[in-house]
Amino acid sequence: MGKSLDKQFGRFLRQQRGEQSYAVFAKKLGISASTLFRLETSEQSATLRKIGDILNRLKMRMRDVFPE
Repeated sequence: MGKSLDKQFGRFLRQQRGEQSYAVFAKKLGISASTLFRLETSEQSATLRKIGDILNRLKMRMRDVFPE
């Protein structure tokens, strides 16, 4: 279950990033470009606090990522 949530969050971040570079989007999220890459590729898990911080910066809610 945890891995599938990591993948779901990674797909969400990739979709939100669109054509922006890792550096530009990561700065908007308040994380490093390398962390963004690892989150998008599910090589790193995010804490609930970090997910909340990222979503606040995107002005989105948890249900926008995890609808069920």
